[in-house]
Amino acid sequence: MFDLLVIGGLGVDVRVRVPTFPLPVVDSLLVDPIDLRIGNTGAGVALAAHALGLRVALVDVLGDDPPADVVRAALARTGVHPLLRTDPGGTRRSVNLVDPTGRRMSLHDPRPWRGPAPFTVDELAGLAGQAAHVHLSIMDWTRELLPALRTALPAGIGLSTDLHDWDGGNDYHRPFADLAELVFVSGVRLGASAGRVAAALAPRTVLVTHGADGSVLHRPGHGPARIPAAVPPAAVVDSNGAGDAFAAGFVAGRLRGADPESAARYAAEVAAAACTHDGMEYPPGLLPPPG
Repeated sequence: MFDLLVIGGLGVDVRVRVPTFPLPVVDSLLVDPIDLRIGNTGAGVALAAHALGLRVALVDVLGDDPPADVVRAALARTGVHPLLRTDPGGTRRSVNLVDPTGRRMSLHDPRPWRGPAPFTVDELAGLAGQAAHVHLSIMDWTRELLPALRTALPAGIGLSTDLHDWDGGNDYHRPFADLAELVFVSGVRLGASAGRVAAALAPRTVLVTHGADGSVLHRPGHGPARIPAAVPPAAVVDSNGAGDAFAAGFVAGRLRGADPESAARYAAEVAAAACTHDGMEYPPGLLPPPG
């Protein structure tokens, strides 16, 4: 049995520390050592949840290539249980530029999936039946399975998704929101329309995140609740994965009995602590345990 099943979102991150944003237009620029490590959103949620003490399984595709070896090695260092299939197109990868304040700019290569889905609905539903909660990454190979997956999922399982920097209108994201009961979305592109978009997703619980400006919790029967960002316990070194850690913290809080507002405040603490670590493989004790 698992506490959390994460579907999709594995890849590698090429982390590059840069002196400033925007970068100067020069022929070459000396930087700190460039690292290749496990990354992307599903890995971020799974690794943070594991660091918080949850039993985690992860389902996705990886290429038959050296970046996949990086991901497999990282997963082997944890208790995350992977179920992986081979993607002929290669492993997803991102170049993450990180400035001295920890701000990140990501250049994402999604390696679009080609052909039939690598997992059947019955396989995914069977795995979901062994979990208390399912977190669905917005991967292309999962999208065609969503209508059938909705009816195949066992009753009583929590289901969340992260729409990331959705603009509120892109049709690609909508099926994921329709399937979930808990939606995370960045406010970066929503701007002043965030409240309207969250209301349109009712009766789902929606968390609109605003980075260092905290988040806003929207839930049925309640007005919007502003959740302040937590103060990082040490210097911020890398904000990559903070949103994924926030999602993992909220799910962990809810699974352990916290009400939505308390879970959101705890999630803010988890995200703040994640920003003090370089990468997503969190050492024991870095992320705060639930109160």
